[in-house]
Amino acid sequence: MKRCVFSLALALLSSPVQAAPDKVTGLSTPESVVAGPDGRVYVSEIGEFGKAGDGRISVVDADGKVHPFASGMDDPKGIAFFGNDLYVADRTRVLKVGVDGRWTVFAAADAFPAVPQFLNDVEADHQGNIYVSDTGDMKGKAGAVYRIGKNGKVSVVVDDRQPEVQGPNGLLFEHGGTMLEVDFLSGVLYRIKLRGGEMTRIAEGFGGGDGIVRGSRGMLYVSDWKNGKVFSVTPEGKVTLLRDGFVAAADIGLSADGKYLLVPDMKAGELHWLSIPQ
Repeated sequence: MKRCVFSLALALLSSPVQAAPDKVTGLSTPESVVAGPDGRVYVSEIGEFGKAGDGRISVVDADGKVHPFASGMDDPKGIAFFGNDLYVADRTRVLKVGVDGRWTVFAAADAFPAVPQFLNDVEADHQGNIYVSDTGDMKGKAGAVYRIGKNGKVSVVVDDRQPEVQGPNGLLFEHGGTMLEVDFLSGVLYRIKLRGGEMTRIAEGFGGGDGIVRGSRGMLYVSDWKNGKVFSVTPEGKVTLLRDGFVAAADIGLSADGKYLLVPDMKAGELHWLSIPQ
């Protein structure tokens, strides 16, 4: 899940209003999407899985036109802003992309306590620490959620020593020292205490749980990649199907004005604007 850690009010004052083009087509395996501090929409495109150097980040203008932003990545998946910098989970490493589209390796594979298997989603807290999920071997092993400090040091938040950790995917930072995480293998949504790693089940039934965002009035939205669905979750944990019919609903985002869910349909090569209640 992706959101930006910056003042939304200031961003909206200094950027154009994001229109809703319904959908954008012709993307190359789109995986994650986020509204940037400039009000535009950024989307990661994996390209061909396992092919080095063909991944990229593209930007979508208010008129729905797609432009290249950063290229030469391997399999870019989760993306998140902190300030004007964009952080990207790129297979076994995390990248940091500047406003000019040039990137550096923020955390290399050998910086992790265990060799990364499948780095997936990225999230930032208000202090600039970066969190990344490792979905593991897709069989319930080697999954983890890591914290990367501003100095690049990587530490474990939770890993597969806890039975709840099967295939961590979507992340969403919360106030009060907690983070939400949806598991790709179990389809369960958890709340994680960032100190101590205690995990509490919030809701379930998300199939291949992928992205998480928070809308108005505390409503959560969760995507199900395997079944092409997007769900809403009330603060009380009630799950309702919001939309189905996607081929593979990947890591969703929220538009800058909060009126739309941004849904990358990975296998269809599309990015959808889905209106949500206010």
